[in-house]
Amino acid sequence: MKKVLFLIFHGFDPNNGISKKISYQVDAFKKCGMNVHLCYMDEKDTKKRIIDGNVIADYGNGLLSKILKRTDFSAISNYVKKNQIDLVYIRSNHNANMFTINMVKKMKAYGAKVVMEIPTYPYDNEYKAQGISRQIFQDKIFRNQLAKHLDAIVTFSDFDKIFGQRTIKISNGIDFDSVKMKTTINDTSKELNLIGVAEIHEWHGFDRIVRGLADYYSKPQDYLVEFHVVGYFFSKEIEDEFRKIISDNHMENYVILYGKKRGTELDNLFEKCDFGIGSLGRHRVGIDKIKTLKNREYAARGIPFIYSETDSDFDEKPYVLKATADESPIDINSIIYFYKNFNMASIEIRESIKTLSWENQMKIVINSILL
Repeated sequence: MKKVLFLIFHGFDPNNGISKKISYQVDAFKKCGMNVHLCYMDEKDTKKRIIDGNVIADYGNGLLSKILKRTDFSAISNYVKKNQIDLVYIRSNHNANMFTINMVKKMKAYGAKVVMEIPTYPYDNEYKAQGISRQIFQDKIFRNQLAKHLDAIVTFSDFDKIFGQRTIKISNGIDFDSVKMKTTINDTSKELNLIGVAEIHEWHGFDRIVRGLADYYSKPQDYLVEFHVVGYFFSKEIEDEFRKIISDNHMENYVILYGKKRGTELDNLFEKCDFGIGSLGRHRVGIDKIKTLKNREYAARGIPFIYSETDSDFDEKPYVLKATADESPIDINSIIYFYKNFNMASIEIRESIKTLSWENQMKIVINSILL
């Protein structure tokens, strides 16, 4: 049985969206017959690096601990050597530097294959949009050098090479056991309920729906359309701006903000809603081709949806409405027309993405690197 070390540089919280995705990937590796070990940071009391619940490095507290967690990776490379790890799967934290390069070189010298997943690429504009470009200053200097020492970069984009290194192209996957399919058939003869679920950033472009609703309701309407927004805002500034757009356009009665919901509460909202809102502003951060997790979740729920980027897994699907990648308000009448002429059952939508299970996606990585 091949041994895999799944390495992340941040904390691991089972209730966090990113951590859930990592859990699904780890489980998928196991379903593919791999012996998988997860390495993450725990900073509750002291800053500790942990593998499978066991502390492999305790950096303590204070300034020195903050430095060590970013520069001391000897415990990881030693673990790779001692346990004869076959594959190290790194989730990039955009932290290329001499220390991460040295770690990769050591792991390669110990016989391990090393790949790095870059969740979103290109990512410079995302950091710029958040006003934190300085956080990847070192990454920009060293990332090509780091990439040179990897065996491949795992990407959800369509790029053949990233930072000069070959890519393994996969899709964001779905853990079907964790996503409940919508079973309620709502009466949409008089109303349509839209749902957008995200940690809300400017690139989600939900404001385009609000502006579209403002245009729609600028004339008297007998047909009700509501937008249900689920999730936390990334920053207070983004939330304030979004709420201002709602109030400026007098859409308070048609846009409902729920905050973060999960489990049964989230399932119940999907039962009430009919149409998903994907990303409508990826162009704002210079991204065209991307395979977002949200598109896959909507499909797994069994509802049609809209987005504006290029996603080769969905662009030609009959349950997808493509929006233009610009700043125009979304035409609500086009959504109504699309939905009224749409006749696929939820189970048909869900079944259409069975190949996008995490097990199938991780199998692509294994076949490319280990077999």
